[in-house]
Amino acid sequence: MTRDVKVLYIDLTTGKMSRKLRPDLAEYLGGAGIATKLLQEEILPQEDALDPRQPIILATGPLAMIYPSVTKTVAMFKSPLTGELGESHAGMRLAMAMRLAGVDAIVITGKSESPCYLSISDQFVGIKNAEPLWGFSVEEVGRSLRELEPGSGHRSCIRIGPAGEKQVSFACVNVDTFRHFGRLGLGAVFGSKMLKAIVITGAHDELVGDRPKYNAIYQELYEKCVRTGAMEKYHELGTPVNIKPLSAMGGLPTLNLQTGTFDQADAISGEAFAEEKLIRKIACPGCPVGCIHVALSRRFFGEGYEVESATVSYDYELIFALGSFIGISDKDAILRLIEDVELYGMDAISSGIILGWVTEAYEKGLISEEVLGTKVAFGAVEGYRTVLRNLVRQPNQFYRDLARGLAYAVKIYGGADFAAVLGGNEMPGYHTGYGSVVGFTVAARHSHLDNAGYSYDQSNVGPVDIEKLTDYLIEEEQIRCALNSLVVCLFARKVYDLETTARALDAAGIPMTVEDLEALGRKIFILKLQIRQSMGFDLRQMTIPKRFFETPTLNGK
Repeated sequence: MTRDVKVLYIDLTTGKMSRKLRPDLAEYLGGAGIATKLLQEEILPQEDALDPRQPIILATGPLAMIYPSVTKTVAMFKSPLTGELGESHAGMRLAMAMRLAGVDAIVITGKSESPCYLSISDQFVGIKNAEPLWGFSVEEVGRSLRELEPGSGHRSCIRIGPAGEKQVSFACVNVDTFRHFGRLGLGAVFGSKMLKAIVITGAHDELVGDRPKYNAIYQELYEKCVRTGAMEKYHELGTPVNIKPLSAMGGLPTLNLQTGTFDQADAISGEAFAEEKLIRKIACPGCPVGCIHVALSRRFFGEGYEVESATVSYDYELIFALGSFIGISDKDAILRLIEDVELYGMDAISSGIILGWVTEAYEKGLISEEVLGTKVAFGAVEGYRTVLRNLVRQPNQFYRDLARGLAYAVKIYGGADFAAVLGGNEMPGYHTGYGSVVGFTVAARHSHLDNAGYSYDQSNVGPVDIEKLTDYLIEEEQIRCALNSLVVCLFARKVYDLETTARALDAAGIPMTVEDLEALGRKIFILKLQIRQSMGFDLRQMTIPKRFFETPTLNGK
């Protein structure tokens, strides 16, 4: 495959930068493929995740902005949360901006002596002073950089908040306000490098391969996206449409996973949010669907009903983690918690799971009110807001330990049996059966998005067929490794079957067969496993907390 992959290398310690053409990376396509290979080249597998020499890899794919719903960028790093492979995907403008800047991948190593941000375009790469921005919330730094940097409308601004600066192990990186590199602590890696933000723009353009063939396949894909049922639910109610059905089947983690059914599911459903809180829908550039659902949140400050408004994006995972999981059924309270984690720059899922554990640990007497600095109870939002604030401020040793993640905290304070953690990562919002539990545990990044075990459960109710489940998890993860090298939004996975994807690649001047894509998926899958093993991953050492077996699923207990 003759294609140059354009990689930008930046060393924050020395200030050296270079653009390199890497035709040897073409066999990995892009996205997760080239990011995995670059990570293998740059990683120090046995060193701490926050060692300055550790890399941050950002990579987009060869079909980004060329076809509808191919809109993602992949980040890879060593996770400070799990000590294993860190991988996260984000939409909005980043993939577009990287293409406009003429780069397929960015490799960042080293550590700045003082707070900095990167300014990248097709004409310029600079390391700029971010000392005035250090300490700013995600919202404040975004507002400031939009005033400082050119490229309005086609730039991307990714940044961290105070949680990343304090190296909270589940700190996220905000991408253009409404999307995130959410899981596994990329924000902490940014903070460890004194890197507050990256702004990317440019005016680089590229020619598409066979124009008539491209036009035909583009139209076919567009029609599938907008005129079939393949992506309809993502536009209408979005992923919150899953709240009611998952609760009905007992698969909605509730009250720190003490149950899979929330008796107030109707109050926090996708329908309820849409009817009462939804104010707009947003699409990533290059996507015709518009799956980002935005609500209005009101902030009261001072006496005399002083108030200001804020727009907050919501989805299923946020409503589960900061709603049912901690017993909150008030939509305004959920939005307030979402806004808090957004401003601090923390992963919402990990934050919610930690709040659930803190509540039960407090109830059982493992943690005192004095240590917490507040009382906590399921459904009581103000206590939770105090805990979130203290995770960033870290006023005592307990919060410093908790900021390293739940898997670390339970080793010190107990409560491992009711900690909703798998593979060192706080669980996502599905407790559907063995597919979900085993899928999260064995997946490359301990994510439901790796292999969709939760989906298998919903199609295979009853006693589990272990061999069938195992085959499914491996095959699905390999297929997703291929799609994530393009990088296709997984909401569009029904649009981009492998046969259609092969035709789309061919029209873009990248001839590949279905067999080639399957082989690529296997290759990336194996390479990720090799990297994880070099970091110390051993499946035989994985444990599953008792709570996952105590709470019934579609497979029973």
